[in-house]
Amino acid sequence: MMAVIVLGLAFAASALALFWARRFFVEMMSADEGTELMREIAESVRQGSDAYLRQQNRVVAIVFVLVAILLSVAAFGMNVIGPYVPIAFLTGGFFSGLAGWFGMRTATQASGRTAAAARISLNDGLQIAFRSGAVMGLTVVGLGLLYITVWFVVLYYCVPLWSDTPMTLAEISVAMLSFGMGASAQALFARVGGGIFTKAADVGADLVGKVEQSMAEDSPRNPATIADNVGDNVGDVAGMGADLYESYCGSILAASALGVAAMSQLSELPEGMDTTTAQLQGLLLPIAIAAAGIPLSMIGVFAVKAGDQLSQKSLLHSLARGINRSTLLVVIASIIVTYFLMPAIPGTLLFGFLPGISCSIVIGLLAGWLIGQWTERVTSDEYTSTQKLAEQAETGSATILINGIADGMMSTWAPVVVICAAMLASFGFATGGQFNEPTFFSLGLYGVGIAAVGMLSTLGITLATDAYGPIADNAGGNAEMSGLESTVRARTDALDSLGNTTAATGKGFAIGSAALTALALLAAYVESVRDGFVRWGDEVAMEETADGLYRVSPQILVQKRGETNQTYLILEPSADRSVEHREWKAAANGKIDDSVAELPGTNHFGKLFTNDAMIVSAKDASLRDFLTFYDATLINPRVLIGTFLGAMSAFLFCALTMKSVGRAAQGMVLEVRRQFVENPGILDGTAKPDYERPVSISTKAAQREMILPSVIGLTLPIGTGLILGVAGVLGLLTGCLTAGFCLAVFMANSGGSWDNAKKYIEAGHHGGKGSDAHKAAIVGDTVGDPFKDTSGPSLNILIKLMSMVSVVVAGLVVRYSLVSLGWF
Repeated sequence: MMAVIVLGLAFAASALALFWARRFFVEMMSADEGTELMREIAESVRQGSDAYLRQQNRVVAIVFVLVAILLSVAAFGMNVIGPYVPIAFLTGGFFSGLAGWFGMRTATQASGRTAAAARISLNDGLQIAFRSGAVMGLTVVGLGLLYITVWFVVLYYCVPLWSDTPMTLAEISVAMLSFGMGASAQALFARVGGGIFTKAADVGADLVGKVEQSMAEDSPRNPATIADNVGDNVGDVAGMGADLYESYCGSILAASALGVAAMSQLSELPEGMDTTTAQLQGLLLPIAIAAAGIPLSMIGVFAVKAGDQLSQKSLLHSLARGINRSTLLVVIASIIVTYFLMPAIPGTLLFGFLPGISCSIVIGLLAGWLIGQWTERVTSDEYTSTQKLAEQAETGSATILINGIADGMMSTWAPVVVICAAMLASFGFATGGQFNEPTFFSLGLYGVGIAAVGMLSTLGITLATDAYGPIADNAGGNAEMSGLESTVRARTDALDSLGNTTAATGKGFAIGSAALTALALLAAYVESVRDGFVRWGDEVAMEETADGLYRVSPQILVQKRGETNQTYLILEPSADRSVEHREWKAAANGKIDDSVAELPGTNHFGKLFTNDAMIVSAKDASLRDFLTFYDATLINPRVLIGTFLGAMSAFLFCALTMKSVGRAAQGMVLEVRRQFVENPGILDGTAKPDYERPVSISTKAAQREMILPSVIGLTLPIGTGLILGVAGVLGLLTGCLTAGFCLAVFMANSGGSWDNAKKYIEAGHHGGKGSDAHKAAIVGDTVGDPFKDTSGPSLNILIKLMSMVSVVVAGLVVRYSLVSLGWF
């Protein structure tokens, strides 16, 4: 009954989100789009965005079909993954792309209407831009929760209708965990491809138009202006939508898998509750929290209103009012949800009745809020950090570049401390402060996963503030190109400047949520490893006809009894039995005498008498048992090598994406210069630039350049796993998470501060527009563009994609790695 109630609420919340997303879209479409010229400009941006997305989808579709074929071979030919993974991979990618497409379509319709509304008042412009951004936020959470809920209903309720062996909750949670790979892959292609497009256009427009020709921002005489505005939509809207859709789904799926694992390993449950019921409630809790967050996010959306003050501080206060209101309501709702749904595990209750994990949710929300506040402080031109950076522009581009890099590096400390504190606190609250209790270890990791869900529970409004940014940016471009009065441009500039800060805040939020989600996925990876062992044992049992005990490898035993079987792991043997251990390793695989081992029964561990090694069932093994089995310590060379490879992958990925932007931007610069030389009338306004050619250049460059960086994220976990085994993969994911998180924060904050330093100068400080300081700031902003809009944001997805790929191919690595085969 509890499952039906939670799933019903999840369906209702999803429907509510999608209903209001459509309602906001219809309201936006009914608004005035402005003059004929404004409509013409907006239509050009729409056509360019649609053309790019169609081309990108063709390329991505080919990749997805190839990967789905490989997954089908792994599922049906090798039996190392579940049979539902290939179709779930395709549907996950489809829903992720669909969320981005809805957001981009809304944004391209909203920008011209935002500019038109800004002619009336600042608040009218803010309402259209922000509620259009809310279409993206509500679409992402609505589609994401709907996708997860539908798949759970299929696996839990429908599969037993056509299968003689219903899936256990552990099997369902691991199968669902694999579904996020499609969303991750789609998000990476969207982020990398869109980021390359938008920054190639932006760099070309800025360097030639603003620096060389001293044109205004978004001048209609600049051939790359339309391409620049198109890029805002395909990179910052469609890309961000796919990114956070993947984070949202990944956090819920990882937490659900950890919840099932945690409940199965507890030594004591509430009186009258069995393990299966506790597992079901642990699986449903993240879904319930996400469902509660949707209507409460909408309350915050309706609270966002602005006066006529153009200061960024006033506008930030308007947005903060909505976010803070939603956050407070989610805190209250989370306490209520956990009280009714989370099993009251003895030793973990606060005040004798409230599950401590409710505080883990609050910790996640608080961590997201703190990272957002810090990002605002280090990137907004309302604070001294960015104002001092703008001052550095007076002495040239070199000094603003040096200080911008230093500021970005310096800014990493606070998010790192916040995430570390959030991990520790959420683990502690979930376990009742019993950090060293072995049976509570998985429960603590469940608390970390729940913290990630809590951080993303207000995504409906936090993503709205992020998607608002490119809409406001495009509105400013439309106002400039259509020659609207200066008061309108002042209002759109204020909205645009606010958008730069909200975009930076959104990127900080996305990075923080990626870190918590990736840690949860790292722990959940072990559950996929467990599933790999179980599948291996099932296949061995099917091949053997006689009952008995079989040695599959020196570390794996399988016991067959009729239609049932059990897989066992042999842990590290006794140190004083090294000779016997070498003999055991040299022995042949196959059927062995039952007397050589005492298998686990009522006790957690059994014993292999040959070398005094402990034996544990793969189904009952704890996370610590698996870490012991694979010697997942830093002094293990496989783990250390994997860690170095993971850290290296973050830098390699950034280098490839930035070089891609550089090559694409070079072609854009040459094209803009060519048009100015061959058609001098463009500069004096007597001739119209060719806007379509720059769009075509960026589109082709983005499709060509996005393949290699994306392939790294898909193949590196597989290659590392097949060579170094599970221990190497654990090191890889740890290295990518730690190095990638710090690098992503650094790049996002450096880019955001350079951008707002330029805006600060354009507002009249340090000589204003056209001054030498302004030109130096433009160079800084140009360098920061791929930092904050291509490489930095893409790292979030790389971290999670590598985790998701590792989860999906865990069964392959368990059976066919060089380590498992005894070659390495």
